[in-house]
Amino acid sequence: MGERPCVAVAFSGGRDSTALLHVVLRQAAASGLRVAALHVHHGLQPRADAWLAQLRRRCAGWARQGAPLEFDARRLPGQPGPGESVEAWARRGRYAALAEMANAAGCSLVLLAHHRRDQAETFLLQALRGGGAAGLSGMPATAMRDGLTWARPWLHLPREAIESYVRRHRLRFIDDASNDDPRYARNRLRLQVWPALTGAFTDAEACLVAAATRAQQEAACLVELAQADLADIEAGDGLLIDSWCRLSVARRANALRAWLRRRCGAGPAEPFLQRLLKELPAGAAPARWPGEGGELRRYRGVLRWWPEPASDRSEPHATPLRITSPGRYAVPSWQGVLHVLPVAQGGVALSCLAGAQLRPRAGGERFQRGARGVARSLKKQYQAAGLAAWERNAPLLYGEGGELVFVPGLGIDGRALAPEGVPQVMLRWEPTEGAPGATPGKP
Repeated sequence: MGERPCVAVAFSGGRDSTALLHVVLRQAAASGLRVAALHVHHGLQPRADAWLAQLRRRCAGWARQGAPLEFDARRLPGQPGPGESVEAWARRGRYAALAEMANAAGCSLVLLAHHRRDQAETFLLQALRGGGAAGLSGMPATAMRDGLTWARPWLHLPREAIESYVRRHRLRFIDDASNDDPRYARNRLRLQVWPALTGAFTDAEACLVAAATRAQQEAACLVELAQADLADIEAGDGLLIDSWCRLSVARRANALRAWLRRRCGAGPAEPFLQRLLKELPAGAAPARWPGEGGELRRYRGVLRWWPEPASDRSEPHATPLRITSPGRYAVPSWQGVLHVLPVAQGGVALSCLAGAQLRPRAGGERFQRGARGVARSLKKQYQAAGLAAWERNAPLLYGEGGELVFVPGLGIDGRALAPEGVPQVMLRWEPTEGAPGATPGKP
């Protein structure tokens, strides 16, 4: 591929991306740059194969004329799932494919041909979907994602300027008939709403883009406010509900959105958020709220997110462990790891663990906290330690003689503590996500 820096252009073959690629090629030779034209075949149009072949030939022709141009293409695998938006599926797959190709070409910059009208349309679509400041922000001029810089250099240009450039240079481009399909929301907006809107308000495009720019600034302020609030109301992986309730309602919503996005990987649906805003401050009893990919759980004033358990996990059962030295002991049947760490005191004698066994709770177990504690029912010890019901399903470790040695979340049973001078170890159970007794971020 050469040692020269490379810039990538997302090249659908339509008017806008054809014009952008042409502009970049004119500048690249003088700047000593390589250009990678990246095409994504969505597999949705009957003519998509012919378009791919056509674009490949065109780029090969420009390269023969001396353009520092490379061409690459990917076809998206699979198809949208039941009920999934075709537009959302295609967009997600398109960006993933572009990132893969850009990295393969050695590019750090990917250029996209969105223009001012695209931004105005995005603002309107987000408003019609009830979007907040983040949605109304539309498309950023630049963004860092997947280790790449994504840039939209024409976001300030009107569509007419690009059309004029295409005519002046007599560029041929693909005219995708699906752009006239009213099944897609953006097409309905473009074909049915936009002419009437600009007929009534001639400066609508510029005003909507100005509103999107203002929304970007406001969204950035909300992110900073959420970060400041979360610094005061988070404890590890949990949200302190009493501290959260001391915020104003608007700041509660803003902080909760940010916290859920951080914990779940996506922002909450608005109805779910409104339900939480109403129900979280209303009680202190343990409670659960199922969500996409897991559930929220409230226990003793702390809210935590629990990912969905693995669906293929078999029922855990008694599992023998031969522990003869410190180290890391993986237990696939329990989806976790037992860490055995050497200590000078406060541990269990290593000799007691040669015939150890992990077992599920059977009921009636008694546990002693500390050397001078009193053996009490395991249930009461869990309650005293503040462990929620769903944190009490980790395996119990029994010694070679059948005595209870270790309970995750509580520690080593006081009756099993080794005397001074005896080789001894400390134990720590680390469950994987979705395993019995797993708390996100809390081994």
